[in-house]
Amino acid sequence: MANRLVAATSPYLLQHAENPVEWWPWSAEALAEARRRDVPILLSVGYAACHWCHVMAHESFEDPGTAELMNENFVNIKVDREERPDIDAVYMAATQAMTGQGGWPMTCFLTPDAEPFHCGTYYPPVPRMGTPSFQQMLLAVARAWRDRREELSEGAGRIAAELAQQTGPLPELAVDADLVAEAVSKLEGEADRVNGGFGGAPKFPPSMVLEFLLRHHERTGSADALSLVEDCAEAMSRGGMYDQLAGGFARYSVDASWTVPHFEKMLYDNALLLRVYAHLARLTGSSRAREVARLTGDFLLDRLGTKEGGFAASLDADTLGEEGLTYVWTRGELSVALGEKDGAWAAELFGVTPAGTFERSASVLQLRQEPDDPERYQRVRRALLANRDERPQPERDDKVIAAWNGLAIGALCEAGVALDKSRWLEAAERAARFVLDVHLVDGRLRRSSRDGRVGAAVGVLEDYGAFADGLLALHQATGDPRWLSEATALLDIALDRFAVEDTPGAYHDTADDAEPLVQRPSERGDNASPSGASALAGALVTASVLVGPEQSARYRDAAERAVSRVGQLAVKIPRFAGHWLGVAEALLAGPIQVAVVGPELAAWAELHETAARKVPGGAVVLAGPPDSAPLLVDRPLVDGGAAAYVCHGYVCDRPVTTPDALTLAVNTGSKQPRSAYRG
Repeated sequence: MANRLVAATSPYLLQHAENPVEWWPWSAEALAEARRRDVPILLSVGYAACHWCHVMAHESFEDPGTAELMNENFVNIKVDREERPDIDAVYMAATQAMTGQGGWPMTCFLTPDAEPFHCGTYYPPVPRMGTPSFQQMLLAVARAWRDRREELSEGAGRIAAELAQQTGPLPELAVDADLVAEAVSKLEGEADRVNGGFGGAPKFPPSMVLEFLLRHHERTGSADALSLVEDCAEAMSRGGMYDQLAGGFARYSVDASWTVPHFEKMLYDNALLLRVYAHLARLTGSSRAREVARLTGDFLLDRLGTKEGGFAASLDADTLGEEGLTYVWTRGELSVALGEKDGAWAAELFGVTPAGTFERSASVLQLRQEPDDPERYQRVRRALLANRDERPQPERDDKVIAAWNGLAIGALCEAGVALDKSRWLEAAERAARFVLDVHLVDGRLRRSSRDGRVGAAVGVLEDYGAFADGLLALHQATGDPRWLSEATALLDIALDRFAVEDTPGAYHDTADDAEPLVQRPSERGDNASPSGASALAGALVTASVLVGPEQSARYRDAAERAVSRVGQLAVKIPRFAGHWLGVAEALLAGPIQVAVVGPELAAWAELHETAARKVPGGAVVLAGPPDSAPLLVDRPLVDGGAAAYVCHGYVCDRPVTTPDALTLAVNTGSKQPRSAYRG
């Protein structure tokens, strides 16, 4: 049997390299083999940290009898959804259209031309609660292909056409202050005022919605918007979804009260949540938000940092095939680790009950109240973490994804400056260099790499948008012009190669020269991470005030047109437009720009630090000598000393020279008469 997955850069594909299934990676050769054999394609999509992907693999893909059925009747293709989000998007849309739901593992049956005719998710090894066994499904599909092929092929063609029609651009609708306020009102109606967050179980961290609400509060003063953020942020950080020992967040909570997590930890979740908690700490001074941000930033470096300098994709949900094995505790285990007295104290503090909150009388650690003895708490926390580190650990998906590294770079820069964490800034700079050195091939981004070896998958729109945004944050944090130049080069490629022809503001997720699929995906809304188009729009807004006038106008116009394409979505289902709405808030605020000039670093450092720690979300801050960057052009020193110029959109205040005056200007908008300075 040919082992076609052994050379993959994806740990998920490598997990299946020794299966008795004759897997193919997605390729033209695999499709050609299906046409040659005149058999359908079985497409299996998942990712390395997915618990149910592992379950189905053990139950079915490792079973010789099941593998025999698959090999005899299908060409079997295995796809890592994180490495090929374009393929995942096409067939997830088909799965949701056919079944009303979606998830991973995803199992789709396709014609040799890759058109889907039957889709589902997890199939058990035996019939269960109305779901056929996987072997029953294989036999039924093989029989239908043999006996009713024309009917299946015609149906697949109709499905492909309908999906293409459903993913077309939405009509433009201006996302103005009234529409944004309506979106906030809708979120208030969907809020869980008891447990924090939105909706019921399962509960995913609404990081981009929280960032939007923070920006809305800063622009409008809305107390309701801020309370939604504070309630949710507090509840998430107190429950079991947040790792009370090492920091970092699990993928989601299986219940409404944030108690029991699905234990996988994703880079994108933690990058987005780091930004939220750092922003909340900066805004309110919350010591809890600051502590959560501190541990989450350290988690990114210590647990997801790779030796090459990038950030790994995820930590697995399972350890030795058992979900949560590394993380849960019994009262007896606490006593063994800490001694009877501290063990009993820790059990009460962390909510470890005799019956347990998880499985087999074990509990997920929670911290529902502040410790009455902070020093004892920190000593106990460190001791438990050291004990836990001796346990078997979950596997790590070491592939480096360009988009997710961009999110991490941006969060570490913003949080690192706001919370004075130079280690985070250094890590962000290493990651940026790594992605540019390894992922940028012939001027174009590749999606992923592993162990310093770049993969074949080309970058999609979110890679260009999110990574460019991270580089822009790094430019602001360091003042190094290289990062601005690299970011604008990526943005220019995105505008030229991903735009929908003759439809201003609309974008495909794949470039015009990418591998053609049965449908060219165009994700409208945000999901677990920003959609490609919203990531691009956010980067364009930031870049528009960091570049010269000619580029600025192009970037600003492109961002505004892109936001207008999701106006209908943002007002109807704002929970799936959080990043879009955050971009809209930045546009409505100006965005605010703070240009700090000084004759030398020592002169401008205090004003720069003040701006970085006081500006609202979405603002742009840059410091340096006069005329050393486009944003600093025509910003003279004041009496030979450092000065800060605060602008709201295209109108600027008079320069200020003290931290107190700068704080007033960035938080409330100066009451001084506007000058003629241009943003």
